[in-house]
Amino acid sequence: MLILLPPSEGKTAPESGPALDLAGLSSPVLNRTREQLLNALVRLSSTKRAAGILGLGPQQSADIERNARLRAEPAAAAIDVYTGVLYGELDWAGLDTAAQERGRRTLAIASALFGLVRPHDRIPAYRMSGSVTLPRLGTVASRWKPVVPRAIAELADGQLVVDLRSGTYVALGAAAAGSVTMRVLTEANGKRSIVSHSNKATKGRIVGRMLAEDVEAKDVDSLADALRDLGWTIESSGPTRLDVILSA
Repeated sequence: MLILLPPSEGKTAPESGPALDLAGLSSPVLNRTREQLLNALVRLSSTKRAAGILGLGPQQSADIERNARLRAEPAAAAIDVYTGVLYGELDWAGLDTAAQERGRRTLAIASALFGLVRPHDRIPAYRMSGSVTLPRLGTVASRWKPVVPRAIAELADGQLVVDLRSGTYVALGAAAAGSVTMRVLTEANGKRSIVSHSNKATKGRIVGRMLAEDVEAKDVDSLADALRDLGWTIESSGPTRLDVILSA
């Protein structure tokens, strides 16, 4: 099974460590595009246009400065660099050694800069979303669409893909037909809606439990059964989509 996660916009910058080595990242099929986007982001971040193009405000000036130094910035395991609600609830540090090893085999994280990374891939903290349009290169999505699907297929190697990416990062390259997607719906007063914080937090908790409990699934039905066994209320809303129902 391969579980695709979204990145987080906020990241924890490593305080020390070796600099980024693109050749050392997984999915080498992505390296040519990684190099192009890295060069473009470093170049852009050295100009006054960076904040506007990247959609960042004055309080993110340090992020832009770090972008300009990305080739020299310390790199650390991606699972330690990405932060935010989903990663906080996944609680990688709280997993035992066996669960973390399952995570290294099972998880892949979408990235506007790197396409996909595995938890153990060493990356620096950067700031660029998947919706950005870069000078000379165009949209980030247009650069990734030709290569990310192949990388996903190579990582999955015929196994079930559970795609938990947000729409912005699905746009970087779709997983193959038959991949399972998941919505988290909060039910209140007879109505169901998607609440962003609950959606991210619940997906993080689900992934953490799946790793801790060594959950394996070959198809959407076996995944639904496994999640029900873990205590979640699961409904099918299509041949390859599951809804997780929360009570407000």
